[in-house]
Amino acid sequence: MRLHALAGRKILFAVTLLLAVFAYPHSSPAQMETVCLQCHEPQPGKGGAPVKKWRESIHAENGISCHDCHGGDPKDSANAMSPARGFLGVPKESAIPAFCGRCHVGISEDYLKSAHGRALGKGGPSCVTCHDAHATKKVTLDIINEKLCSRCHSYDRAAEIKEAMRQTETLITGIDRSLQEYKGQGVDTDAREKGLFALRNRYHRLFHEVDTAKVKHESSQIQAELQKIQQSLDKVNEQRHRRKIAGLFVIGASLLAALLVHLLRKTV
Repeated sequence: MRLHALAGRKILFAVTLLLAVFAYPHSSPAQMETVCLQCHEPQPGKGGAPVKKWRESIHAENGISCHDCHGGDPKDSANAMSPARGFLGVPKESAIPAFCGRCHVGISEDYLKSAHGRALGKGGPSCVTCHDAHATKKVTLDIINEKLCSRCHSYDRAAEIKEAMRQTETLITGIDRSLQEYKGQGVDTDAREKGLFALRNRYHRLFHEVDTAKVKHESSQIQAELQKIQQSLDKVNEQRHRRKIAGLFVIGASLLAALLVHLLRKTV
């Protein structure tokens, strides 16, 4: 009886915990409602539009909210836009790279060195021209597209750059998939993963380079290094294949020997 009663109490306790979890779900950082969101979202037109865009952004997905970029007090409506609480407001166009560069340091440096960055304030694009101010998405090669690039110039050079980078991305994706597969099988992949990480960073830094020749040259160098990693993985695969065949041969030989012993015993 005591055992049954104890088991019943444990079940009741577990059910209570589950009900508590479902009744009071934990909010992700991106779901925490600041006074900025509470005030702006109900507003029509320009007042509420940024919130709607932000909710679908990579920033919202990662818990980056209004105050992380614009400053201010996200918990106090009276001081939400107080300079004393660090409120920065909306940056001028010339200040946008520095504004975004507080988090995206390396990317900001690459942009400022590029033809786009050098043309800032002279009709050239800023960060938000391509990435948007609030509807920011995770960057992929799809951001290089005719519709976006043709707003300022012809798409020809951009298409060449995209193709050079696509070849690199295909190699990176394939190698990463292989590394994860081998890692799951117990193969030591640390050195190769570190190598891939460094090459991926070099690749990402090309996203703001608009010199076609430079992108092609750097891409070919990155691809050559990636091929070395791929070749080392091919060797691993070949060695594993040989071991597998050797293992099957040993098993087959053992079974054959066992069969012969069995037959000999029957004939004796």
